[in-house]
Amino acid sequence: MGRLGQGLRAAGSVAGERMRRVRSYLMAQPPYKRFGLPLLWCIGVPLAVLLVWVLILLPFTPGVADLKQTRAAKASILVSADGKELASFEEGLQERVTLAQISPHMIAALIATEDHRFRDHHGIDVKRTFASVLHTLLGDPQGGSTISQQLARNMFPEEIGRSRNINRKLKEMITAVKIESAYSKDEILESYLNTVPFLYNTFGVEMAARTYFNTSAAKLDILESATLVGMLKGTNYYNPVSNPERSVQRRNVVLSQMRKHGMLDDKRYDSLRKKPLRVSFARQAERNPTDTHFTAYVRKWLIEWADENDYNVERDGLVVHTTLDSAMQEAAEKAVERQGKALQIIADVEWAQPDSGSGSAGGYAGMHGSITPFEYFWRSKGALVNSFIRETPEYKKAIESGDTGAVALKRLRADRPFIARLRAAKTRLETGFVAMDPETGHIKAWVGSRDFHKEQYDHVVQAARQPGSTFKPIVYGAALEKGFAPNRPYRDAVTNIKAGDGTIWRPTDMSGSSGNMISMRDGLVFSKNTITAQVMQDVGLPGIIDLARGLGIRTSKLESVPSLALGTSPVTLLEMVNAYSSIAAQGEYRKPVFVTRITDRSGKVVAEFGNPAPERAMSSQNAADLIDMMRGVINRGTGTAIRYRFGINADVAGKTGTTQNNTDGWFIMMHPKLVAGAWVGFNDNRVTMRSNYWGQGGHNAILVVGDFFKAAIAEGKVDTAALFPDGRRPEPVRQEEDPGDISEEAGDMQQEGVAPPAPPEPDPDDFESEEEIPMEGERADPPAPPSEPEQNPPPAPFEQ
Repeated sequence: MGRLGQGLRAAGSVAGERMRRVRSYLMAQPPYKRFGLPLLWCIGVPLAVLLVWVLILLPFTPGVADLKQTRAAKASILVSADGKELASFEEGLQERVTLAQISPHMIAALIATEDHRFRDHHGIDVKRTFASVLHTLLGDPQGGSTISQQLARNMFPEEIGRSRNINRKLKEMITAVKIESAYSKDEILESYLNTVPFLYNTFGVEMAARTYFNTSAAKLDILESATLVGMLKGTNYYNPVSNPERSVQRRNVVLSQMRKHGMLDDKRYDSLRKKPLRVSFARQAERNPTDTHFTAYVRKWLIEWADENDYNVERDGLVVHTTLDSAMQEAAEKAVERQGKALQIIADVEWAQPDSGSGSAGGYAGMHGSITPFEYFWRSKGALVNSFIRETPEYKKAIESGDTGAVALKRLRADRPFIARLRAAKTRLETGFVAMDPETGHIKAWVGSRDFHKEQYDHVVQAARQPGSTFKPIVYGAALEKGFAPNRPYRDAVTNIKAGDGTIWRPTDMSGSSGNMISMRDGLVFSKNTITAQVMQDVGLPGIIDLARGLGIRTSKLESVPSLALGTSPVTLLEMVNAYSSIAAQGEYRKPVFVTRITDRSGKVVAEFGNPAPERAMSSQNAADLIDMMRGVINRGTGTAIRYRFGINADVAGKTGTTQNNTDGWFIMMHPKLVAGAWVGFNDNRVTMRSNYWGQGGHNAILVVGDFFKAAIAEGKVDTAALFPDGRRPEPVRQEEDPGDISEEAGDMQQEGVAPPAPPEPDPDDFESEEEIPMEGERADPPAPPSEPEQNPPPAPFEQ
């Protein structure tokens, strides 16, 4: 400490000596230098620091090339394989107009209020800048930004920053000077008026004019112009819709500025400022009404790609060339809409009454107007209703606010609009559909739900559901890979299959067991659970899982349990259609492709995503044998509706699928040039199709695929003469010639030696709710026990 103290005293002595020398020097100078030199130092040093600071920031502000690119910003678009626009990446609601298409009143009001020396400065109004600093120091903060500075913020919000500090202000000034050096005053005004935000996701004066006054930018009068310019000081605070009084006051300030700078005379000003606010508000429709699940999926991928490759999808005008075929997409959307609506009617009617009845789609449609959809379902499942309610955000919010469970349930069950929304959501039948080219992996059609604007959850790539019997071809494919012949015999009998944990699994079929010997081929054709289980036992689960992964089921987890053979491990529709495409491509897997290339606004290719290299998943001969086995599903098995309902006589093969309690219906069909699959069900798997007939994939999902293929053939998109190797075109089948119903049963996951799942613990709230507060429109008496659904009502064709 002694040495430190000595050092400090020495340093202080040196500093004091220097100060004395400076003082002596100044005292020896004439009076004007004595006061002028310190003043120059006080001004010069900060200016020098500021200059260095500016030089440091200069490389970190946008350059002239950036300015030109941003001014010419253009939204990227997605186009189909045949060149039709599918969607765009616009930054909010914006429509660019030229300066000549903007009212002179708007331009005058803007310059008078925001930057009255706009025509005289070069990006920075020095006088206004120093005035704003002085006012701010005196406690009256004022803005000093010129129109060019504001444009810099609008054009480069991320590069310049949003924090209110000197660093941001300097970046803003530097960029404004660059803007002034690159563009004329009119070009700056035009860019500014096309990019300024006006709330409600609208950008630019044209969309603002439409939103607030139901007119165009060219037709804005002086009052409307003054109102919009007044919003620029604070769009929300001076919003003429939500804050009309503030908006009028601010509008009049703009008018006074116009008078001050000679744009209005006193008489006109006095007249205008007394006028009422005239707003004709109409929120503009979003620009993506044509968005689909496919475009939403590609958007997400493209944004990630653009970030990695330093592109801006909202400004760089990229053209993203997708694989989607617009005609096939239209056919898919119509098939989902038409068949989804018909199946919804069936579900509505069957769950409307204690006796589910039976009949054709046409018969159910005739009954639909006289029933209350799902009335019996809701009357007979009171505890399930309570479970649905407890899972809603409204119930959770009520509990968080301090309500007890009973109080929350009682209030929500009595809330008619809430219950109506809940019922509609739970009982809305959904479907997913996807089609791809097996030779390239290109996605040709993609429908994620019956209506994207009502249901954004994508049943193609997001929803993982049990595939049921559509998984069986993978089991038989693994058997072929192991050397089994398609005609290898098995006895049609219930077999005890011991799982790895010692439990016993005894799969059965709806049609019963005959005890006869059945070939492996017919086991697949007629979807026999008893045969499939034995094949699985002989092949082994590891071989089945390996083949499933090789064919395309690469994301979903496959449980290594015996019931996997009957499709009990959830997978996505895209994975299943990809797997079938690998089979159709003679055993070669191709990763699904949805974008082929990206070009810039001049047409130059900036990225290509060529056909992926195929991976051999199974031998071509075994794939051909498996296809031949699956032809039988269409010709004489559970998929015959393709022939007799839709009259499709091409060389096709496929498989239906149904899961426990008719929860999921599947159908996937292969053609040499196109593979398509559909899933049908409800989002909540506690709601199912009621009858075993309409609950089967061979009677629901098959309708979507058949409808699509029929339309695609009619459009010339599918060549009915194309054949698989060793294939032949089938004999024509008279449409509507029903060969008889073949039932299909899901794989029961229950195993002997394992207790069935315990029902949930009863909640005291359930009893209080069911007995004391029946839902609106319900009887308070206990519901009748559910009747047994009819197993196989007479099949009747859909009207095409």
